[in-house]
Amino acid sequence: MRRLMLATMACGALIAPAAAQTPTLPELPAALKPSGMSPYLEVSATGVQIYTCAKNDAGAWSWTFKAPEAALYDQDKTQIGKHYAGPTWEGMQGGKIVGAVKASAPGSAGSIPWLLLDVKSSEGSSVFTPAKAILRISTKGGVAPPQGCDEAHAGAEARALYTATYVFLK
Repeated sequence: MRRLMLATMACGALIAPAAAQTPTLPELPAALKPSGMSPYLEVSATGVQIYTCAKNDAGAWSWTFKAPEAALYDQDKTQIGKHYAGPTWEGMQGGKIVGAVKASAPGSAGSIPWLLLDVKSSEGSSVFTPAKAILRISTKGGVAPPQGCDEAHAGAEARALYTATYVFLK
């Protein structure tokens, strides 16, 4: 009987879902405070922000943001998705969302801004698809190079390393 009880407890432990820790939001600038939503998922991103050398609206040569390219990791450092142009967040088995910037606030010196993004479309099913909004916070790096863009480098790409935390809200 004791063996049966231990085996039952062990099986229960194997099939019981791991307790996910509900993320908490750090102090946010007023423009980024989500209204009526709460966080349900926090992931870390490691990747690059991609820039292209081109003329800007004023006719001057400058690095223009093209797209992000990053791997997304859960709290156990397991890759659970990827982040790319759109901006899009896609789960490893599919299911993706596309966001649109609603508000931004400056990041620390030498880092891309913090963002609040609305979810404008959702496809399939993944850990990301329940989201109604996304916060990009705790950014490090990712800014365009300060020089190196001129006519001789037209169309060149620069890839700036960055890390960030994405918090998904519903």
